[in-house]
Amino acid sequence: MQQRFLEVSAEAEKKQEERFSVWLKGEGIPFADADAAAAYRERVSLMKDAIQLRQQPKRIPVCPSAGFYPMQYAGVTMYDAMYDYRALGTAWEAYHLDLEPDAYNAPTTIVPGRVLDILDLKLYEWPGHGVSHEREYQYVEAEYMKAEEYQDLIDDPTAFFLNLYFPRIFGALKPLAAFPLLPPVNEIPMVVPLAAPFGSENMKGALESLAKAGDESLRWRSALREIGGRIMGRGFPSFAGGFTKAPFDVIGDSLRGTRGVMLDMFRYADELKEACERLIPSMIKCAVAACNVTGHIMPFIPLHKGADGFMSREQFKTFYWPSLRKLIIGLVSEGLVPQLFAEGAYNDRLDVISDVPKGKVVWWFDRTDMKKAKETVGRVACLAGNVPLDLLCAGTPDEVKTHCRDLIDGAGVGGGFILSTGAGIQGSRKENVKAMIEFCKDYGRYGKR
Repeated sequence: MQQRFLEVSAEAEKKQEERFSVWLKGEGIPFADADAAAAYRERVSLMKDAIQLRQQPKRIPVCPSAGFYPMQYAGVTMYDAMYDYRALGTAWEAYHLDLEPDAYNAPTTIVPGRVLDILDLKLYEWPGHGVSHEREYQYVEAEYMKAEEYQDLIDDPTAFFLNLYFPRIFGALKPLAAFPLLPPVNEIPMVVPLAAPFGSENMKGALESLAKAGDESLRWRSALREIGGRIMGRGFPSFAGGFTKAPFDVIGDSLRGTRGVMLDMFRYADELKEACERLIPSMIKCAVAACNVTGHIMPFIPLHKGADGFMSREQFKTFYWPSLRKLIIGLVSEGLVPQLFAEGAYNDRLDVISDVPKGKVVWWFDRTDMKKAKETVGRVACLAGNVPLDLLCAGTPDEVKTHCRDLIDGAGVGGGFILSTGAGIQGSRKENVKAMIEFCKDYGRYGKR
């Protein structure tokens, strides 16, 4: 089989500039006035300069990860935000318009509760469905894919998800176990076997549930467009416009689970590596499709299981990095800028993850040493991070400012840096969040110090 996604395409540079141009123009955004439009474009330019490493921005952009904090800020429960889109919008507007970070964090992780109800999702518990109205949704760890099913995933990922995985994680979609195999449908005798399963009452019920969930999803999407329009229209560009995952994390998070994938690195090493390879094209297409819809350039990629404490350096180089790097190359070739959120510490991997195209990637760090990151990854990629959540929750404004000063002095030298947080900021003290944003906007001006 032909090796793919090893080198960046010749058109990558041109495509990136075209996508930056679309993001910068902000066509379709209902700007409140000319000043708001100018503020929007100034903020996009700050991020563009930081990302491309070609010139020093006027100042360091400050783009904290809002997480679930806007609900806390506005006094809205998690349940209200998941079931009342007006309450969701109120919370998000209050946070962004009051504290004025340089980027808008869309509430795409505040998923519509009714959709989860309709499909009877087993993968999570959410407010009113396993946890209290005030609590965040929680993942239910389990092995939703059996170790002996690797070959099914490798042979046909789409069929695996339709016939095996979805019936296990959606109570309403159990009938999809009878969904027909699609590649054989290429001659007239196969038309009837294709259509027959859809005649059963169980399958009709599953499709009806999907239709209802689809209707609600469209209402939620429409609400998010309105929320985003109001906030971006006041001059705040979105920090990301799509989503995808590292292939290893697709398997380790919600197919095999943490325990399962740890054992698989020893017991099913070849199958695990091959499965990661098979998932790369789908993960690339997922991000490209989302960014094409949003007109954005940065797909968000949370890295869950690649941190120092989860696997050894050699395991990272063997199981995690090869498919992740191909994902990065595939996205860069499409003109996108992968926004890689490295959760945990990556101090033992900095030289490895520096193998990326220059000026085309954002490495967003959680607990990584930012001075070391600047000396390695910072030579080829924009860095983002990493004000710790514990400091924002339990520290003082002066302590926050001191930490931000050290970050800027260490990682912000010469540009290529976006000040952010090491995690979503739920639980933070308002005065600390405000101190972080205001201090960075002032101290982060190049040429001032």
